[in-house]
Amino acid sequence: MKKLIISLIGVFLFALGISPGADLTADWDPAQDTNNYTEAGTTEHVVGHIVGWGDNSHSECRVLDGRDFVAIAAGGSHNIALKNNGTIVAWGDNTCCQCSSTPVGSSFVAISAGDRHNLAMKSDGTLTAWGDNTWGQLNTPPGYNYIAIAAGNYHNLALHSDGWLAAWGKDEYGQCRNTPPGTDFVAVAAGRWHSLALKDDGSLISWGCDYFGQCRNTPKGNDFVAIAAGEAHSLALRADGTLVAWGDNTYCECEVPDGNGFVAISAGYSHSLALKKDGTLAAWGWNFHEQCEVPTSKAYDFIAIAAGGGHNIALTSKICTSPIAYDFDGDCRVDFTDFAIFSSSWLQCNLDPPEACWQ
Repeated sequence: MKKLIISLIGVFLFALGISPGADLTADWDPAQDTNNYTEAGTTEHVVGHIVGWGDNSHSECRVLDGRDFVAIAAGGSHNIALKNNGTIVAWGDNTCCQCSSTPVGSSFVAISAGDRHNLAMKSDGTLTAWGDNTWGQLNTPPGYNYIAIAAGNYHNLALHSDGWLAAWGKDEYGQCRNTPPGTDFVAVAAGRWHSLALKDDGSLISWGCDYFGQCRNTPKGNDFVAIAAGEAHSLALRADGTLVAWGDNTYCECEVPDGNGFVAISAGYSHSLALKKDGTLAAWGWNFHEQCEVPTSKAYDFIAIAAGGGHNIALTSKICTSPIAYDFDGDCRVDFTDFAIFSSSWLQCNLDPPEACWQ
């Protein structure tokens, strides 16, 4: 194995045509970037490209080519992304065809990823799902005018324009059948065994499994503006930019960072991820795959985040003026982080079945 790793390093450097220590950084120059970006938080789509880090056993951290992504979602070991032309791409684990059966078309406006299935919403408010259907998570409700979606590990939630909720899929803890009535909901989030919703008065409600207090410990208040659900914990963002978390804290996934200035949140299986208004990231919780070691290069200016099972992906609006070959993590330079991604993907694609390397 040692010889194999040394050989991979040699192949990687030879392919680059460089010697170790060479300066390969290409700083982003806004004067030369002709893409029309808008600030995060506006109602307009922000176009960017994707970077990933953490568990890469199914090439889920592989950086996709392109600068035209507007939304991202991370599943157990796969990802999906929405382009500005309304099409969807998927990569990573394909065990249940959650990548290979991605629907065609250019009318999609929202996406969400579960453990091994995906959910998408079209511009007419209809829903479609693909991948694992063991618990009926692909049996989307009929009708139009849905405005928000959330895929949990094995169940889904959808918000209708009239303010009521629909739920389907695995229901052993009532995460579907106990969906609360009412027409005052504005956002939804789905975990593994529990569900979470935000009301128009800024309050929260949770239902489903409560083994770790992910329901009974739901915080009170009327100042919440965003929510996220992990495997057995939940996150919420307050109007003042501070964070709160509750539920399973085995890996300190509920020990949120101090301070305000946060603008977006996402929850993985046992880790949490947050985006700050200055475009930087914070991550905490389970760190076995270094999914909490967030990218800090000045080349980044993150605008969207998604936490998966043991990995994360993020959307950034900063693009290298001269894209570099083998810059797998998209930080405008080639370093040993890129080698780690390269070698992990090479070993996976050459030693494991082809489906693990789905493009």
